[in-house]
Amino acid sequence: MTHDAADLELALRLADAADAISGARFRANDLHISTKPDRSHVTDADQSVERAIRELIAAERPDDAILGEEYGVDDATDLTTADRLWIIDPIDGTHSYERGLPMWGTLIALVIAGEPVVGVASSPALGKRWWASNDNGAWMSEAGGEPTPLRVSGIRTLADAAVSFQSIAQWDASGHLDHLVRLSRTVWRDRAYGDVWAYTLLAEGLIEAVAEFQLHPYDIAALIPIVQEAGGRLTAADGGSALWDGSAVATNGAVHDELLSLLKG
Repeated sequence: MTHDAADLELALRLADAADAISGARFRANDLHISTKPDRSHVTDADQSVERAIRELIAAERPDDAILGEEYGVDDATDLTTADRLWIIDPIDGTHSYERGLPMWGTLIALVIAGEPVVGVASSPALGKRWWASNDNGAWMSEAGGEPTPLRVSGIRTLADAAVSFQSIAQWDASGHLDHLVRLSRTVWRDRAYGDVWAYTLLAEGLIEAVAEFQLHPYDIAALIPIVQEAGGRLTAADGGSALWDGSAVATNGAVHDELLSLLKG
């Protein structure tokens, strides 16, 4: 699917704007936290970040559709077939953010004709940013330094793999608790790194797999190009597309089929 360098450049500027807002409100004594109808939490920073991103997109790409966690979709577009759709999670890891933990970040994706082609994940509290666009590789910068390329690990089997599973409660609620127990007995190491951080650790080659359930498109869209351009695979638990499925299995590629088979067993 076609996109140009200006799309990635805009996505990175959107992340700059997001970081300025979220970074300033992180660990603020007057951070306002409220509960949404689905009982998830939202902070004033989540809302301010998404508004700022929407305003910039509207100014520079007025014909593009937008889907964000806090304000939904901006028109009646069929999201699954939209020609150009920006998908935004203003703060992925709100619970970490509100508790003062640094494992959170802003996720920004451009989806063209159903395929995520640009992805940016920015974590100012960690001083890191990861990004990718189709056929241009995946990259990371640390503390504003020079970009370095990302590459998944070369581990070949689950027995030697480190896996992040997000949370026991999530797998239990999705009917996969038995699979999680089996996975923990199969892999070399299991941890719940959580949210954006787990996928970026995978893209950096530091772990081999991430699997989670109960996802929304804004949780995963930006991470798909980053994982894939780093040489990994990211699918739904049934092996199909993860964008609208609600599940995600991301790996270094080499252990992907083995992990999918375990989840189906």
